[in-house]
Amino acid sequence: MTNWATIATWRMAHDGVLKASEMLKENASAGDAVESLINVVEEYPYYKSVGYGGLPNEEGVVEMDAAFMDGDTLAQGAVGGIRHVLHAVSVARQLSHEHFNSFRVGEGATKYALVNGFEMRNMLTDRAKLRWQKRLKEIQEAQISPYDGHDTIGALTLAQSGSMAAATSTSGLFMKKAGRVGDSPLSGSGFYVDSEIGGAAATGLGEDIMKGCISYEIVRRMAEGETPQDACDHAVYPFVEKLKRRYGKAGEFSLVALNKNGEWGVATNVEFTFSVATATSAPQILIAHPAENQTTRIEPITQEWLDAYEKRIKAPIK
Repeated sequence: MTNWATIATWRMAHDGVLKASEMLKENASAGDAVESLINVVEEYPYYKSVGYGGLPNEEGVVEMDAAFMDGDTLAQGAVGGIRHVLHAVSVARQLSHEHFNSFRVGEGATKYALVNGFEMRNMLTDRAKLRWQKRLKEIQEAQISPYDGHDTIGALTLAQSGSMAAATSTSGLFMKKAGRVGDSPLSGSGFYVDSEIGGAAATGLGEDIMKGCISYEIVRRMAEGETPQDACDHAVYPFVEKLKRRYGKAGEFSLVALNKNGEWGVATNVEFTFSVATATSAPQILIAHPAENQTTRIEPITQEWLDAYEKRIKAPIK
């Protein structure tokens, strides 16, 4: 039987997972499937942490980070702080073909996208602008911390050929300082994949995730024979505890993993939804919670949760 699989972070990935799964069934490449998966999320205006409609920095500018990795060749491309580009992950993928200058940031990344014909767009939607203006008012009136929201779409694919790919895309931390870059485009932290082993991808607070190369650590553990679930549990939870002990605190950590056999795993220190599909199981949205003894509890999402989610992301900004 042919084998394929895909997994991605958050409920927002599900429509992309549906598309990628159909492509993988038809023998698409891992790279094409993972790029298409993330493109679906980047285009949807109601997802406020990725692509079009993503929340801006403190100056009201949407700056995006993205990465792509080919598990066969280990080639990588990434962008940080790119502006006015609809599909940051597609720019990252094209950059992965460059031996030199494969990680571009800021004005250089944006110029590369423009020169190479990628679709340019004003990425700040009216809805995102209203949310930004509301946040500015809240900060001024209540003297609260400005930072809120930092969900990355991180995805992994396994093609029928045995090839694997990984990709990430995010508009980053809401109200971040101009030029801030998180873990998402950083190899080993935000993502890593090796077709001979497997891959992992992260979402959460980039400043804390990048304090450890957790995605690479999960892949390393899988190479030593651990299942994706054990690798996630053994890499994530001890590091979160180490961070609390030595740094004094730890932000949100959620990671997904997929091995070359199509087996997957997840670990998280918060309530975390994800989407997964394999050759033997239909696309589904699941929810994960940290459990006892540094393990992860995973269960199906309820229709009530899904209905509340749809209502919440489309609710008017007041």
